Amino acid sequence: MIIALAQLMVVLDATIVNIALPSAQRELHMSDTNRQWVITAYTLAFGGLLLLGGRIGDLIGRKRTFMIGLVGFACASALGGAAHSQGMLFAARALQGAFAAVLAPAALSLLTTTFTDLKERSKAFGIYGAIAGGGAAIGLIAGGVLTEYLDWRWCLYVNVPIALIALLGATWLLHDRRPAAAERPSLDLPGVLLGCGGLVAIVYACSEAVPRGWSDALVLGLLCGGVALLAAFAWWQSRTTTPLLPLHIIRNRNRAGALIVMALAVVGMFGMFLFMTYYLQVVLGYSPLKAGLAFLPMTAAIVLSSTQLSARLMNRLPPRLLMTPGAIVAATGLFLLTFLTVEPAYASHVLPAMILLGLGMGLVFMPVVNVATSGVDQRDSGVSSATVNTAQQVGGSIGTALLNTIATSTSATYIAAHLQAAAAAGAPGPAVRDRVVKEGVVHGFGIAIGWGTGIMLIAAVVAWTMVTARAPKHGPVAPEYAPAYDPHRMRAV
Repeated sequence: MIIALAQLMVVLDATIVNIALPSAQRELHMSDTNRQWVITAYTLAFGGLLLLGGRIGDLIGRKRTFMIGLVGFACASALGGAAHSQGMLFAARALQGAFAAVLAPAALSLLTTTFTDLKERSKAFGIYGAIAGGGAAIGLIAGGVLTEYLDWRWCLYVNVPIALIALLGATWLLHDRRPAAAERPSLDLPGVLLGCGGLVAIVYACSEAVPRGWSDALVLGLLCGGVALLAAFAWWQSRTTTPLLPLHIIRNRNRAGALIVMALAVVGMFGMFLFMTYYLQVVLGYSPLKAGLAFLPMTAAIVLSSTQLSARLMNRLPPRLLMTPGAIVAATGLFLLTFLTVEPAYASHVLPAMILLGLGMGLVFMPVVNVATSGVDQRDSGVSSATVNTAQQVGGSIGTALLNTIATSTSATYIAAHLQAAAAAGAPGPAVRDRVVKEGVVHGFGIAIGWGTGIMLIAAVVAWTMVTARAPKHGPVAPEYAPAYDPHRMRAV
């Protein structure tokens, strides 16, 4: 439970402040332009520093890194909760992201190296998959409850007791063999600058694409610069003797396929979170609490699918026989959301779609994480775990920006055309204008989610064609699934 608790804290913090953002904006007098930095500061630091955070775990030990990440994340959360200016809040969120980049890879690598028995490993990864898929939705629920009944600041303060419990549990329950001096990889400083710089540039470009548009000079410059830095990073990794990211980790066909599936799958999922939050609150008029609770069925479906379906079937089926049907079921759920209307339709449209999406993502996440972290030397398990989190964060950032751009541009075109038609037929009153605007917003959401559906289907194709690993045998974990050494197994998840 300790690793699960820490991972949940990291994942839900990407969304817990979303519903609280309007309250924080009013109190700290943020402009509409600057308010995005409450979200962007976290994702930018988290996504950009993950490779470095993963390698730190390989250098100083996973348990020590895990505990440092917990303490730092708690302190940054307390600083953000006490923020008296927007700059202080932005800085605290960036610190949260930086410590999350240290904490998340350490948590996953501890999970990978602790559980080597196949049955225990399936249960552990089932819980992790439920958190990876449902944590963002839990964040929306928690944000609604805390904002409505306490204060927006508690969306940050709540991390302090969670981190304290995880820290105490880690002290007593987690065990990790610290690498000897001869086993520790050297820190690849040029790789850190190139790799982290490239990821930061791309994540920042995607966040700026929302207010500026994809054709903006700054966005294009950041994208091109980020791609160039990552190309230089790949070149350097193939030549240095101590690479930050050993290329054999991503050259493995199964692991590369799993990482691509992760990145593609979260595109549609994160876009859905954004659109449904606005749909429920702006179009249907839900309160923050009611909007958060509306995501509860999807969270329950992810937990059920990960812990009861994936965890049981992973022992019997090849990974792609879980990933591919899961992505297809999730795409079906997204497709149902393309039929949303401005009339209240939660029970008939939203609820079935969320349940299908949750069931599908639960089938996808667990085998993806398992395949992506298996068969890696112990000295590289931290950076291997970081690549999984990087795929999720970069995929989520790009997906949110891409689908949001599609939605806003489509909505604007729809609203302008229909208002013009209404004006030609007679001066439209406020009620007509309000109706057209809501219809335009829903139309834009439907088109964007349609693109998300297509991307999810591409994830299914990638899973089927690239992930060719066989089902693991019963008993100890098969070599292609096993970590490089077998530490004392503890029930840390």
